[in-house]
Formats: sequence, C-alpha cells, structure tokens
Amino acid sequence: MTQSPPAEIDIADMTWPPPPYRSPVPPLTGADGVRRFDGITYATTPGYRPRLLDVQVPVGEGPFPAIVWIHGGGWLDGDRRYPPPTVPADLLHGAVLAAGLALVSIDYRHSLEAPFPAQLHDVKAAIRYVRAFAGDLGIDPDRIGVWGESAGGHLAALAGLVGPDSPQGAALEGTEGVGSGESGVRAVVDWYGVSDLVAVADHPMPVMPGAEFPDPYEALLGATVAERPDLARAASPVTYTEGSNPPPFLLVHGTHDGLVPYSQSEALAAALKSAGGEVTLQPVEGADHIFLGSSDIPAIVEGGVAFLARHLGAGV
Repeated sequence: MTQSPPAEIDIADMTWPPPPYRSPVPPLTGADGVRRFDGITYATTPGYRPRLLDVQVPVGEGPFPAIVWIHGGGWLDGDRRYPPPTVPADLLHGAVLAAGLALVSIDYRHSLEAPFPAQLHDVKAAIRYVRAFAGDLGIDPDRIGVWGESAGGHLAALAGLVGPDSPQGAALEGTEGVGSGESGVRAVVDWYGVSDLVAVADHPMPVMPGAEFPDPYEALLGATVAERPDLARAASPVTYTEGSNPPPFLLVHGTHDGLVPYSQSEALAAALKSAGGEVTLQPVEGADHIFLGSSDIPAIVEGGVAFLARHLGAGV
C-alpha cells in the first residue's frame, strides 16, 4: 500500500478542548487501487473507549454512495472488522466495492459499557461523521444506506426509522461526535434483527454451553423487559413505523432461527407495509441464526449488495 503525504497541521487553527472526533487522515491505497481509511475516531466520550470506523473506497472517480455496516453480537460483543463467521469478510467487502459502493464499518458501545440508546447514538454519530467529512472520504453525502446483522440489523432498522420528528426523536438522535446534522439514510438491509423487544422477551434464549453470557435484552436495557417496558418499546423498530416515511427495507431472516425468531422480521415487514413503505422480506429456508445451514451465502450477500446499489444509485 502507498501512503499519501501527511497533511500539514496549522497550530493556529487548533482549539481546546479538541472536538469529540478526529478528522480523517490521508488513506492508504492498496495494490488493488482501493483507498482505505483505518481506525478513524468518529466519537469520543469521557470514560469510554473511542468509537472507530473504517472506510474503503472503490477504484474510480467519486463521490461514491456508501453503506454503513453495523456488526452483530447481541449488543454485547462484536467488532467492525468482522462479519459473522458464516460470511467471509473478503466476500462481503469485495461484493460491496465491486458494485461501486464505499463501505463504512463501525464500532459502537456495547451494552455493558452503556445501555440503550447509546448504541443508536453511536450509529447516528457515525452517519453524521460520514456526511460531515464526505469530501475527504470520497463519499456522496446524499447517498448513504445502512446494513446490519443481528444486533446490527436491529440498529440499522432503528437508524432507518428514527428521526428528529419520531417519538422521543431528539433523545434518540443523541449529540455524540459531530453533534448535529442529518442522520437519515436512503435504504436499509436488516439481517435477522430484533424488531419488537416486548414480543421477543417471551422467546426462550438458547443455552450457551461453557459460557457466562448475560441476557442480551436485559443488558441492552439495563433492566428486564418487564421492569422497563417503556424502554423496550423505545428500543423496538416497530414503534416508529406508524406515520413514518420509511426508506426501502430488505429483511433477510432464517426460517429456523433459534435466537431471533423469524416472526420478528415478519412483524417489521407488516408494520412497514402498513405505513406505506417499500419492504422485501426474504426468508432463508431452514437456516438458523447467522444463516447457519444455508448453502448459498454468496447469493444472500449479492442480494443485499444489489438492493443497496439500486436504491443508492451506484454507477450513476
């Protein structure tokens, strides 16, 4: 990879305290021509680890539409660099870049660091950051979509539905990182995410042998759903469909998902349709969580990429 010359720092322009994010540094350009910005700090909060994102920009003349990828892990675990183990990173990243889309992979605070809505605050902050620095990153700020899996699918759905005019909208937007600005998106891909935390609370959690794994819903809310039904509803994407103007959604879910029932995506699809939204519900027959048991992961990935490329105008 080749490194662009470092940007000059004008001390006269520096302020104290520094802003709660860092500007992008020049990218590394690989032998494949892809420009990579690794480990950009998009938000800082005293007492928490910095939130980081990576950006990969395809070869060619930009600005490019962008996908914000949100990892899963039960809001308790996960890393921006790694898709689920059933989906090789090279497959996912390569398909996105080959379609003429930039890929923004983000970390966010886990639930035992900070309960909801901290995770949504971070996703919104990442989207605002990408818009604020779109020129430096080679991204079109008007063509941004989100794609998440499991916990990330839940957050992607919220990012697509929650805005300043939503119930409790201002509180859910947050002021992390770039503290103000547009955080809406033009399309959403949600792989097997939770849509209604109140309903899913009655679904028995699979036993995790040999692991001390907290209840993910209790950890997310900082209480049980029964103790905080108001917060559970606030954390549920279905809460925000009525009266909204949702972007197009693609919901992909294994029909034998033992962790997040397929009915969760059915419920969100029905709510989106009731709101007049464009939604495609794609069952993966016989597949468990993270599409375990599916024999055609590449086709599932290509379907997500094609959906986003179409709605974000890739190649236009």
